[in-house]
Amino acid sequence: MRICHYNDNRAGAVIGDQVYPIGDALLKAGHLPPRHTMIEVIETLANEPAAMTCARDALRSGQSRPLSSVTLHAPITNPPAIWAAAANYKDHQAEMKDKVGPYDWSSFSKDDLMAEFFLKPSSSIIGPGAPVVLPRISKHVDFECELCAVIGKTARHVSEEHALDYVFGYTICWDFSQRDPWGKSRHNTRNIRKGFDTFTGLGPWIVTRDEIDDPQDLAIRVEQNGKLVMTAHTGDMICGLRDHIRFLSDVLTLRPGVLITTGTPAGVSQLAEGDRLRGSIEKIGEMEIAVRAEK
Repeated sequence: MRICHYNDNRAGAVIGDQVYPIGDALLKAGHLPPRHTMIEVIETLANEPAAMTCARDALRSGQSRPLSSVTLHAPITNPPAIWAAAANYKDHQAEMKDKVGPYDWSSFSKDDLMAEFFLKPSSSIIGPGAPVVLPRISKHVDFECELCAVIGKTARHVSEEHALDYVFGYTICWDFSQRDPWGKSRHNTRNIRKGFDTFTGLGPWIVTRDEIDDPQDLAIRVEQNGKLVMTAHTGDMICGLRDHIRFLSDVLTLRPGVLITTGTPAGVSQLAEGDRLRGSIEKIGEMEIAVRAEK
C-alpha cells in the first residue's frame, strides 16, 4: 500500500491515479483520534491488524478522487528523529574526498562507520513539488537522493535477522548538503550544513514493507534538468538497513515514525537556481524538486 499525506492533513492510499481517504475510514472505525497526525496513522497501521484491515476495506469502497486533484505533502512532517547515514557507498566516499578534503574510511568497521550517523531537524522537511532553497551564505549546495525507512514498531536491541520486522515502509529522502562554507575537511558540521530549512525532501508517499521484498535490491535514478546524473543500486551500500536498525536500536529506542535514511550513492552535484531534480527509487516511485535561491 502507498500511504500518502494530502490536502488538509488527510491520510490516503494511492492506487494507480486515485487517492482513497483511508484516514477517514480509520477515524470512523475508532482507530484514530479526531486530530491525528501521520505518526499516529503509521503507528496504528503497523501495530493494529484490525486497522490495516479497515484501511484495505476502504480501498474497495469506491470512494476516491484523482491523484492529480490533490496536493501531496511530505508523508510525515514531525518524525521523532531523522537518522541519516554518512559515507555509506564506497563510490560516494571517493567523490567526497574532492569535495570535503581527505578522509580515510578504509580502516573503519561497520560500527565505526555507523557511528557517523547524524541527525536532521524536522523543520528542514519539504514534500513533493516544494522547492529547496539555496541559503544566501552558501556557495555550494549538493543534492543527495536516498532510500529512507520509516519505523513502525518500537525497537530496542533488535537483531539484524529481525530488523525489518520493525519497518513500516519506505520513502525517498532528498538530503541536501551545504559544502561551502563549513564543509572542507570538517565532518562535525553535518547537522548544520544539512539542517537548513527545506534541506530534507520526503515523498511522494510511504510504500508499506510488504510491497518490497528486500530494501537492498532497489535501483536509484536521478535526473538534473532532464540529464541522467545518478544511477545506483541499494545493494551497493556498505552497511545495509538491517545493520542500521541493529546499530541504532542498541544505542537508543527507535519509536514509530523515526526515519532512517541510508546514505547517497555517487553522482551528487552542485545545484543552481532554476534547476529541476527528478529522483526515483524502484518500487517506491518518483519525486520532483525545484531549486530556488534565498531572496
